[in-house]
Amino acid sequence: QVQVVESGGGLVQAGGSLRLSCTASGLTVAGYAMGWFRQAPGKEREVVSCISWSGLTTFYADSVKGRFTISRDSAKNTMYLQMNSLKPEDTAMYYCATGATTEHIKLKRLDNQWGQGTQVIVSS
Repeated sequence: QVQVVESGGGLVQAGGSLRLSCTASGLTVAGYAMGWFRQAPGKEREVVSCISWSGLTTFYADSVKGRFTISRDSAKNTMYLQMNSLKPEDTAMYYCATGATTEHIKLKRLDNQWGQGTQVIVSS
């Protein structure tokens, strides 16, 4: 099964930036999509953004549009999330996911085991 490792989280002041990274391993098929989820204390895990294998198709939750940018290096099985203009409400554990398409990811039809996640804390 696909395994993912997230990194890049940290503590930042509101308005600041962070760049998250995710590397996937154990993949046996090409052409998979990747995405980011986040889970704040007491809330459900929600999709933040996802990107197709080619990078031509992307999705952003309304709450992060215009502030976050997703990208990937498919040759390295690595995905990134550039987070700018961070807000306290972005505070959460961020998790990486893989799936057949971006639609699969949005529906949580995932190929991977959840990783440890990377914590993002935005102070006001």
